[in-house]
Amino acid sequence: MAVTNGNANGTVNGHGPSNGATVPEVNPPIDIGIALRPCDSDAVPEILKNISSFGKSPSLDNDNARLGLLAKARDLVRALETPRETMIKHCWAQPGCYTAITSCYNLGVFSVLANDGGSSKRVTEIASTLKTNPEVLAMGYIKETGVDEYAPTNFTKSLTIPIIGDGYPCLAGGAHESCSKFPEYMAKNNYATPTDVAAGPYQYAFNTTMNMFEYMQTHQPLGTQFNHHMGGYSQGRPSWMDAGFYPIEERLIGAVGGSDDTATLVDVGGSLGHDIAKFNKKYPNAPGRLILQDLPVVINAIQELDPKIKRMTHDFLTEQPVKGARAYYMHSVLHDWPDHVCTNILKQLAGAMKPGFSKILINENIIPDRDADWQATALDMMMITLFSSKERTKSDWYRLLEAPEVGLKIVGIWSVDNGVESLIECELK
Repeated sequence: MAVTNGNANGTVNGHGPSNGATVPEVNPPIDIGIALRPCDSDAVPEILKNISSFGKSPSLDNDNARLGLLAKARDLVRALETPRETMIKHCWAQPGCYTAITSCYNLGVFSVLANDGGSSKRVTEIASTLKTNPEVLAMGYIKETGVDEYAPTNFTKSLTIPIIGDGYPCLAGGAHESCSKFPEYMAKNNYATPTDVAAGPYQYAFNTTMNMFEYMQTHQPLGTQFNHHMGGYSQGRPSWMDAGFYPIEERLIGAVGGSDDTATLVDVGGSLGHDIAKFNKKYPNAPGRLILQDLPVVINAIQELDPKIKRMTHDFLTEQPVKGARAYYMHSVLHDWPDHVCTNILKQLAGAMKPGFSKILINENIIPDRDADWQATALDMMMITLFSSKERTKSDWYRLLEAPEVGLKIVGIWSVDNGVESLIECELK
């Protein structure tokens, strides 16, 4: 982690960071010229060959083709950028872009742009509508149709949908400070891996004893915005309820039979009910009861949910009140907690399970050993800064779920490419 001390003709000299830690010198020193050349020019011909293999008019309705082409396009950008350009992108462009989008979203710029069928509007017109000054209109990700004149894109139109747009002010106000302060926190704690949910990077950054969920719920509208953000996060991602993913009829519904008393699916920590509502829609004739559980502040915020789904306030760190359910389901719950807290959550569920009948379905990322998807690795970084937790590899999941004190065994894992969505099925040992 060296810094430059001179001009473009100089070399990089090793210096300790501002916290006083000692950083090894690079020997021999790296010439600054390396930062002004493409990051990986040797890779460019092969990347272009891979891109050309998609043809002149690839079918972008095919998600596998679209994602494959997108990955190669990112590879090409990374290879062509110089290290200096990548640094400026990380340090200036990305924070600046996020700041501009959040400010414009809070002000209502994108809603004004989307009005009248998305017709072009001058900056003075937007400012007049919003009763603000043209100088405060920070623009980004929009079409420039003339001098001081702009039109929306599909991206900025989507920002007017709360489950897409609310992620920006939510994370700006209740999350990103933890990312900014993370290097400082790590230096103060001798770079030990954070595992303390009561005194981790988040608590350090926000000067609070609350976890992120508690902080956001007590600093509204952050809590409501976060619930919307989770709905946006799940959009377009593979679902274990999709055909060909997990055999629901065979491994879940079939064993319930015609009983209406059995709890078929308990969605533990299920937020506003996005997943269990999807299950009910896809399997409207499934026997048994459907139950959604979360903290009172979340359950009470639900505005619309099929009456067939029972709402139940419950803290998953305490005893599970629904006994003998066919399946206890958790989507992106355990990645919010370090292993010792996950162990407690799992023990509460295991204590409620009926041997030979009940199962736990865990819907999470499984990080592959190599070529992990960027969404999963980005989320991994967010987990450690916000929750002192992490995304887990397959071996991590086995160590956690099959620990003797938990009492579970993994009977199957169903995944899509790169582990961006997986379903782990567990039973009692």
